[in-house]
Amino acid sequence: QYQGDEPFAEIYPANALYFQALLGENVEQALTYFQTKAEMLDPQHRVLLESAVEALEHAGYDPDRYAGRIGVYAGVSAGSYLTTNLQSHADLIERVGAYQVEIGNRSDFVPTAISFKLNLKGPSVNIQTACSTSLVAVHQACQSLLNGDCDLALAGGGSITFPHKIGYLYQKEGIMSPDGHCRAFDENGRGTVAGEGAGLV
Repeated sequence: QYQGDEPFAEIYPANALYFQALLGENVEQALTYFQTKAEMLDPQHRVLLESAVEALEHAGYDPDRYAGRIGVYAGVSAGSYLTTNLQSHADLIERVGAYQVEIGNRSDFVPTAISFKLNLKGPSVNIQTACSTSLVAVHQACQSLLNGDCDLALAGGGSITFPHKIGYLYQKEGIMSPDGHCRAFDENGRGTVAGEGAGLV
C-alpha cells in the first residue's frame, strides 16, 4: 500500500502509467476507493488494461506525449464474474453503484474503458467473434491503420472465467475434447479445451 510523500511514478516507474490510469492523479486518495472498485471490476477488464499499458511501454509510446491517434480493437469473453461473485454481494453493488458495476463487467465497455483510462484519441472498437476475437481484432486494427483511421493501434483480447477449474461436460460431436487435451494440427486431435489469459499487440 502506498504511503509517503514521494511521487508515485518514482517509486513504481514501470507501472506508473498503469496506476495513473486506474487511480488518477491523486494516488493517496484514490487507493482508498480503488480497493472497492477493484472488487467489482471483472478481472478481464483489469488484465486487458494492464496489457494495454504493457504494450505501449514495450513499444516506447507515451499516450500523453504521442501526438497521433491511438486506436483500440479488443474483446473479452462474456463475463461470469458478475453472476458468480458479485450478485451475492448487494452491499458492494450498493456502495459502488449498479451502473458502475455494469460498466465494470459488461464486455462491451472494455475497449472504450481502455481508451478513456489511457486518454487515447483513436477509434475504440469492441470485437466479438467468439474464438476468433483476437485475430479479427488484429485484422481490424491493421485495416484501420491502412485506412488512416488511427496512427497506432492496440489489438487483442482476453478470457478469464469464473469459477476456475470447473471442467466441462463432453458431448459427442461437440467442440470440446473428450480427454481434456487439445492436439492442434494433429491427426489425433478430437477437440479443444478452454484457455484463460489476455494479450494485446
